[in-house]
Amino acid sequence: MERKTPVIAPERLDEQLAICAKIREYWQARGVTPVAYVETYGCQQNEADSERIRGLLADSGYGFAQGPEGADVVVMNTCAIREHANQRVFGNLGALTHTKRRHSGQKIFLCGCMAGQPEVQERVKKSFPHVDGLFSTHHLWQFPEILWRVLTRGKRVFYIEDEPGSIAEGLPVRRDNDLKAWVSIMYGCNNFCSYCIVPYVRGRERSREPGEILAECRDLIARGYKDITLLGQNVNSYGKDLGEKMDFSDLLAEIARIPGDFLVRFMTSHPRDAGVKLFDTMAKYPKIAKQLHLPVQCGNDRVLKAMNRHYDRARYLELVRYAKSVMPELVLTSDIIVGFPGETEEEFEDTLTLIEEVGYDALFTFIYSPRPGTPAAKLPDPATREEKNRWFDRLCQTQNRISEDRHRAYIGKVYRVLLDGMEGNLLTSRTEGGRLVRLEGDSSLIGQFREVEITGATTWSLTGKLVEK
Repeated sequence: MERKTPVIAPERLDEQLAICAKIREYWQARGVTPVAYVETYGCQQNEADSERIRGLLADSGYGFAQGPEGADVVVMNTCAIREHANQRVFGNLGALTHTKRRHSGQKIFLCGCMAGQPEVQERVKKSFPHVDGLFSTHHLWQFPEILWRVLTRGKRVFYIEDEPGSIAEGLPVRRDNDLKAWVSIMYGCNNFCSYCIVPYVRGRERSREPGEILAECRDLIARGYKDITLLGQNVNSYGKDLGEKMDFSDLLAEIARIPGDFLVRFMTSHPRDAGVKLFDTMAKYPKIAKQLHLPVQCGNDRVLKAMNRHYDRARYLELVRYAKSVMPELVLTSDIIVGFPGETEEEFEDTLTLIEEVGYDALFTFIYSPRPGTPAAKLPDPATREEKNRWFDRLCQTQNRISEDRHRAYIGKVYRVLLDGMEGNLLTSRTEGGRLVRLEGDSSLIGQFREVEITGATTWSLTGKLVEK
């Protein structure tokens, strides 16, 4: 049965914005301009969420600090994908006892995916008494209410209700970049890959209405944004929970038809739902970047089935071949997990042969990290850490060679890039495919699309020179 995504009523959002005004008045009455620090861990969706947290803080009268020292509010927006990220968060959270001791009025909040895990909630309650509030991703829109309760009642607050998730439109956004923007088109995930905690902490898939997304994109383009990234745990599932007959490819085409000089890209795309229509749409519209992040995770069919990925190696390679046939210039990246429970060295070899066959431009590589509450965490895992490290090193060596070879092929060619910043005395820029190019030039060029001839290459980046008009 189709599940209709609940949308937070405008009146309830207005109540939150009214609380922002009360917080602003609270500080004005004390003659203080408060400052906040928001630290973000994890994926681009977390970055987008942090932009909304900053937007709510700015509406509440807060300025922003570069670190937690002296900040009146510290928000840690967390990721739960890997154990290392969790331990880093707990370490940094513990260190905040010192900043709070030096600034007794400091209020500390933990949010994001970790905040949706029951074991994290209990650990914070028992072991981190200096944390004033914790709220899961489902309660981000209620942050003004949470902050107000902490400020005025002086008691710890936990907003951790387990729910399938909702959509909150109209939250203020404070973006740190005036060239590149994240636009969340959907939230949550229905895939339940056996190693992944995301569906449990972010809820089921729920799509924003296309009109809201298009209005946000038009506004960004009108304000001069040049690079827009559409976000979702699986963007290919966009629209399945909406009554309208618009899928992700249709939405992508609508955005690409908006007047203006910009590029639109997206992540992440699940191979289960990717297909001919998506790749044909990408190929048709010049404003859609010819860049595709298509996580394969593993090259062995038995492991893919154990991961609950719903495709096999042959299907994945079929997708790649078609995408490259309609977009010869496609820049293709992927995710690989090494050492999934029960994976053998022979099965790992299948991953090596797959990346050789595909020839990825770059990979995001990880050693499997068990997540409590996921099916994979209960599987037998006989391979030792030393074996997994050895496989991981082989994987990185293989991909580094491929990346370097692919980058060398850029030398002598001319690409259109977006000049987006400075690194020392050099301009930085990105190709349509997302490759980093450094070059000499004046900072006044930042924000422009320009032609650049590639003059050098390394495994990770390119160097170039401006082509005179």
